[in-house]
Amino acid sequence: MKNIITSLLAALVLVSCDIDRFPYDSIASEELFGGEGGLESATLGNYSMLKGDADGNGFAPQMHRFGEYAGDNVALSGTTTDPLFYIYNYHNITTSGKANNLWTAGYQTIVGCNKIIGLAEEGVTSEMDQLIGENYYLRGLVYFQMVNVFGRPYSQGRENLGIPLKLTDDVSDTPDRNTVGEVYDQVLADLTRAESLMTVDKANNYATKEAAQALLSRVYLYMEENEKAVEYADKVINSGKYSLVSHDNLSKYFQLNPNDNPETIFCFKRLEDSDYNHGWYTVGSLYANINGAGWGEMYASSDYLDLLRMNPADQRFGFIEPQYLFDANGDKIPAVFWVDGDYKYQFRPITENGSSITFDQDGTTYDVLSEQEGDLTKYYFETGGEKQYVVKDYDMVKRNGYPKFYILKCSLQEEVSHLWSPLVSRLAEMYLNKAEAYAKSGNEAAAIENVNIIRERAGIETYESGNLPAGMTALDAALQERRMELAYEGHRKFDVFRNNRALNRRYPGTHLNGNNPYYEVTPTDNRVIVYIPEAQITAQPSLIQNP
Repeated sequence: MKNIITSLLAALVLVSCDIDRFPYDSIASEELFGGEGGLESATLGNYSMLKGDADGNGFAPQMHRFGEYAGDNVALSGTTTDPLFYIYNYHNITTSGKANNLWTAGYQTIVGCNKIIGLAEEGVTSEMDQLIGENYYLRGLVYFQMVNVFGRPYSQGRENLGIPLKLTDDVSDTPDRNTVGEVYDQVLADLTRAESLMTVDKANNYATKEAAQALLSRVYLYMEENEKAVEYADKVINSGKYSLVSHDNLSKYFQLNPNDNPETIFCFKRLEDSDYNHGWYTVGSLYANINGAGWGEMYASSDYLDLLRMNPADQRFGFIEPQYLFDANGDKIPAVFWVDGDYKYQFRPITENGSSITFDQDGTTYDVLSEQEGDLTKYYFETGGEKQYVVKDYDMVKRNGYPKFYILKCSLQEEVSHLWSPLVSRLAEMYLNKAEAYAKSGNEAAAIENVNIIRERAGIETYESGNLPAGMTALDAALQERRMELAYEGHRKFDVFRNNRALNRRYPGTHLNGNNPYYEVTPTDNRVIVYIPEAQITAQPSLIQNP
């Protein structure tokens, strides 16, 4: 089967320069699609195209980068000529290789799905209907994710330009950009059709009825059709096929073999033998260096870490691995640190003598004091008559002054350094979809009930409806929990802007270097959406570029 898929992909891919020039050219010969076995092999080729290759190229890896690098959960520790830097600092370029790779891989898959949908006959067998449904699902997934990269959020208007709806396998069919609303309508049609066709139970690395329902819940949430978002989330929850990973195993979520994970609804499963190349250039390689593999140059942001620190027992700390410094005796070095007014980290080694904690700075000794806020101990020192709050921990290894808070969500699957299976949907998101939808519908009690399901699993204090922390609304609680739970899974940028909120980037990172840094990105800023790749406009000049 591996040889069949390889041959199929070779036929699909043709010559790489032709793909970069025009992705619709990528059409396999009809002989490869003959019979159910050929259609199944072709469908596996579509999965493989979306999964990406061993070097971190392909649809799912690029989607992760566009969803996370442009968010507020990450901090890059240096500049680079790699196009990832322009995603991260919002200085978009029309020649981004990552954008072109996303566009090309997406439309290659769409053409492959169109071919199968056009050739296969519905109603012959349940297995054939399942196969057709999987291709409807994959096409709907690609359209949904791509329109969120290259088009404005749905909440900002259906009439904004989205992406072309390519619904045939005809090379001469070169549609121009459809509106965001038209693309969303097609996504709903594809996913609803997929839901009706898929009746076969399969492993969670294949599309299923529940995968279609989970994605429909998210699509309706993005459209702010809140009753529908809840309805489809409940379909998944009430199916009884999934359960939340336990509190004790939460921090090991992405280390499990995906097929053994009871919470995963759908993922693109990657295998060490065929999808891994020593861990370099994979998505996880930028977040950590593990066993000598990986660049380890983009870390958890101070803004995100501050959220976790509100609850020191939060199991989601297990996805972050601080890189500590050690003294000559092999011991960690006690220290306090904080972020100053120029958004720079400041670390100071401390001396502890009984209950006394001090550090020296510029010839002055400062006392580190503490106060209680509920069960949380907060540390601070006084300067200029004001309290400077600090984190009491240990000194850390730094790169260009940025402490290395490694991110592990895209690494360590089955104990392989940077093996990672891109996750599309999991059960926790269904509760968070419901929480947000209920909050927007004015049902605070139901919203907080669903938020608390996630907080309880994480091992942190739950909220009381009607008695939220000062200044926090039910929607704030839902979105904050969504951020903490789904961090580094490709959601963050889209969750901020679809809710017409500004992205706060006032924290340490090289996004603040150079001229005209974005301290805050507003949801209506032109740079919220990515340029259509110049190579695609060269091949099809009728495509209208984003402003």
